[in-house]
Amino acid sequence: MKEATTIYKPSLKNIEAAAKRLNGIASVTPLIKNTQYSRQFGANVFFKREDLQEVRSYKIRGAYNKISSLTEPQKANEIVCASAGNHAQGVAISCKLLKIKGTIFMPSPTPNQKIEQVKMFGEAYIDVVLVGDTFDDAYHAAIEECNRLNKTFIHPFNDEKVIEGQATVGLEIIDQTKVHPIHYIFVPIGGGGLSAGLSSVFKILSPQTKIIGVEPKGAPSMLTSIKNNKNTELTAIENFVDGAAVKRVGDLNFAICKENLHDVVLVDEGKICQTILELYNKDAIVVEPAGALSVSALEQFSEEIKGKNVVCVISGSNNDITRTPEIKERALLYANLKHYFIIKFPQRAGALREFVVDILGPTDDITHFEYTKKVNRENDVAVVGLELKSPSDLEPLITKMKQHNFFGDYLNDKPDLFQFLV
Repeated sequence: MKEATTIYKPSLKNIEAAAKRLNGIASVTPLIKNTQYSRQFGANVFFKREDLQEVRSYKIRGAYNKISSLTEPQKANEIVCASAGNHAQGVAISCKLLKIKGTIFMPSPTPNQKIEQVKMFGEAYIDVVLVGDTFDDAYHAAIEECNRLNKTFIHPFNDEKVIEGQATVGLEIIDQTKVHPIHYIFVPIGGGGLSAGLSSVFKILSPQTKIIGVEPKGAPSMLTSIKNNKNTELTAIENFVDGAAVKRVGDLNFAICKENLHDVVLVDEGKICQTILELYNKDAIVVEPAGALSVSALEQFSEEIKGKNVVCVISGSNNDITRTPEIKERALLYANLKHYFIIKFPQRAGALREFVVDILGPTDDITHFEYTKKVNRENDVAVVGLELKSPSDLEPLITKMKQHNFFGDYLNDKPDLFQFLV
């Protein structure tokens, strides 16, 4: 048993042992130079394609390494995890490969597509239990089951064997770049398992590499903890980047990342959406929001990475296609191209035509229109969404609205109202 003051540091020996366990189980994913981003930033930008794993994320590494290392009594007593995403799939396929029974607790609102993926990977070796409305509800139910039936809980990130499994991503990158030194590596942070493991490998084998952790702006749990110099639980988070949105990072991971990471940066969710669309439209790469984090941070280091060798870890591609309209919407809002207004329409014939012909520019597109006529009002109102070709078109548009007495209010900067539209 470790002393309470002992800080766990993954050893190279244990990480190499994890790599042996994973041989033939997890794919050695390719490290591919990306022409688009290399040209854009004047650097050699490589993608570590963990989205190409069988379960479409790196999570199989940590899950399999943990479950395969259990004692025979632990295996016989079965395992439990809580997850609504990639960890559940990694655990499910590990249970099937190792012929160990597992129970996976998922929140009741989990999309059916994710539930079916988990069942497909686990087959008869796993049971899915839907419980509660949030991950926390599922987590507490999983812990209760472990305590009641003496089962083993497979934590998604705060576990030594999980960290060592995720660290094999770093081993592969080192092996794949023997000829050229890596100057920067960008790694997404959720609970911190991947960043803790990968950074430990580079600390030992390539200490000159600068490791940049990347979090979504709406869930800055690692950055907040590092600034506070203690692991800090956030009171509220934005869940859009579901694969990297946690209120509290792992204690083990925080201690490691605090020492190993050169920097931790935040990326706006709208910028992440832009990157998702860019990767799909220009490179035919499908990524989930967390998978786009590392690439989304490059712009913040545009000067530093010029002429350098840079690696971005593409962590996963389990993106729900039904989210595409929201992703496009967030990207346009971030680019200052999508705007919502309350428009006042005089109760007279031709008012709508005047708005469309005289107020809107030739390239302005109406994407949202909600109008209810009130016969006892001088002016009726409509909520109108407009997509512009250029951010510079906004101020002239507002000026024309005001000159013709159509302007009611601008909603983009009113979050209490805006949340009902987006």
